[in-house]
Amino acid sequence: MKNLLFLVVFYGSLLCSNAAPAPINPKQVAVLYNNQIPESEELAKFYARERNIPRANLIGLELSDKGEISRQEYNETLRIPLIDIFISRGWWRLGKTPQGQVLPAVSKITTLVTVRGVPYKIKRSPLTKKNKLPAPFTKANEAAVDSELAICGVQGYPLPGPTNNAYFKKDISFADAKLPFMLLVGRIDAPSYATCKRLITDAIATEKRGLWGMCYLDIAKKGGNYSIGDEWIEAIAKQNNKLGIPTVVDRNKQTFVTNYPMTNASIYYGWYTGSRNGPFLNKNFSFRRGAIAIHLHSFSASNLRNANRNWTGPLLEKGAAATVGNVYEPYLQFTHHFDILQDRLIQGYSLVEAAYMACPSLSWQTIVLGDPLYRPFIHLDGSGEKAKSDRDYRAFRMAHQIWANEPEVMVSKLSATAEKKGSGNFYEFLGLTFRAQHRDRLATAFFQSASLKHTLTADRLRQWLHIADIQRASGKKKTAIATLKHAKSLYPNIPETKSIV
Repeated sequence: MKNLLFLVVFYGSLLCSNAAPAPINPKQVAVLYNNQIPESEELAKFYARERNIPRANLIGLELSDKGEISRQEYNETLRIPLIDIFISRGWWRLGKTPQGQVLPAVSKITTLVTVRGVPYKIKRSPLTKKNKLPAPFTKANEAAVDSELAICGVQGYPLPGPTNNAYFKKDISFADAKLPFMLLVGRIDAPSYATCKRLITDAIATEKRGLWGMCYLDIAKKGGNYSIGDEWIEAIAKQNNKLGIPTVVDRNKQTFVTNYPMTNASIYYGWYTGSRNGPFLNKNFSFRRGAIAIHLHSFSASNLRNANRNWTGPLLEKGAAATVGNVYEPYLQFTHHFDILQDRLIQGYSLVEAAYMACPSLSWQTIVLGDPLYRPFIHLDGSGEKAKSDRDYRAFRMAHQIWANEPEVMVSKLSATAEKKGSGNFYEFLGLTFRAQHRDRLATAFFQSASLKHTLTADRLRQWLHIADIQRASGKKKTAIATLKHAKSLYPNIPETKSIV
């Protein structure tokens, strides 16, 4: 039997998938900064250099140093000056619709990058006119700055409530979508300028080798009108299982428990607590470089420059390279649809394109954080620079490509490799595969083997948590408790043992 890792090297250069979408042209990117804050200007220039964005595409405006501004301040210091610049620099040519609405008819800029120092939310202001919108949108004219800027050139659109996003659910590059009246607006912002720079350098470094690692999904089991959120995450689990991305799914009502051993995390989607909890409380926890980490909550980005409040700031401070969030209450159906977001990222679209394809509304509460041009998954076909730490994840992915139509052969190859290499990773990957297929006996056996082969104690502990979760899901509560007690006795002195209560 040929060694699986040899096959990965051999086939990796032969396998081909559908060509990834073309990257956003740096010449079509403008970068906006606050010219009253030297660090903001320096960050904008740093980003432009790293991404080969023309110096002429930088825009400095005299802005407030506050995160939240009034609608009047937004219009006077940001929206109107920005429109004037786009027109004076020849980036926009305005036109009229048949109904007489003025808007950009030709645009040379597709993407606007706002950097730390630019305000990020517009507070609610009193309405001068009554509107016919249904509750709760009657008076809701608060918004994310970036979401407003996405259609800042369109004159006369109603401010209360969300506006339809013409790019929602598209599967085509924004440059080819022919939507000149829109801008894709992404933000490089975080609790510190040092973190902002890391978002840029991590994205560029990860694009050279691809984003590899574990995916962790946390389903809330909200039920009722909220079930759509669970459906988005379930769709990601299903897609990952087909692609060969090892995925842990927590389907319990509570989120991942305190200090859950979430090692090698490159992808995280979860909901619905208001502030960071679970594994993100562990001072030793860190995401893999380039990680995509998103937690759905109504106010996940309301304090995005705070490392300890809500979600976006803490996730970025724990090493994530990209996230999305909401600055005010968006209501579930108007947030980013996680399944679409992940699907477009997997296809090779940039972060900002994927995020706008996944969001049904503009002039509303959503925000995209990280390098907007970041394309984390352009090497899922096996291309890119190779690194030892990625090897097992690459092999698992390649096995799914090579033997996609022969699942039993794939399992046989992976099992043989796990035994030969003594790889805890492969044993765990196979356990997760069988768990997704509801073949619990096989899954348990592989998790038990993984608990013996993993080198890190936290990884060994996680296998017992997998096993206890299987037992719990099958109604064997007492057996699950006994398993957890056994695990606690094996690993009593590591921070992750707090995950056992």
